[in-house]
Amino acid sequence: MSSRTYGWADPRQTAEASQTMAGIDFLRAMMNGQLAQCAYQQTMDYDLVEVGDGRVVFAGKAAEYMLNPLGSVHGGYYAGMLDSALGCAIHSRLPAGQTYTTLEFKLNMVRAIPTDGRVIRAIGEVVHPGRKIATSEARLEDDGGKLYAHATCSCMIFSA
Repeated sequence: MSSRTYGWADPRQTAEASQTMAGIDFLRAMMNGQLAQCAYQQTMDYDLVEVGDGRVVFAGKAAEYMLNPLGSVHGGYYAGMLDSALGCAIHSRLPAGQTYTTLEFKLNMVRAIPTDGRVIRAIGEVVHPGRKIATSEARLEDDGGKLYAHATCSCMIFSA
């Protein structure tokens, strides 16, 4: 039997900081370790590695503890990385005092993610930075550009 142990920081501190910082500054503070990563990222073992205006990149390596009963990487890993990239791309464009929630999320898996140690990146970019509704798209690919999945989302923007 294999096992895995990990820890996470109190998520309330990071959530409180999100209400007082511009989105891009908040995300950069998480990426640089000034704020804790979200607990879900710790659980799924992927990191925020790039933050720009309307663009973010997460990176991780799928492992055997992420396999479904059929022996392939569970769809939740695809969805988790892509949902993070989609939402955070939009968050990077928001001023302090604004937040968002996902309205719709569409995921297309096109091939199995390997568990051979290769880095998988979720690259999210804003498509439409609306005042009330924003949309984004993301790709899940390896360092060679091989596509594993792609997704789109729409988010509602509102005051915190």
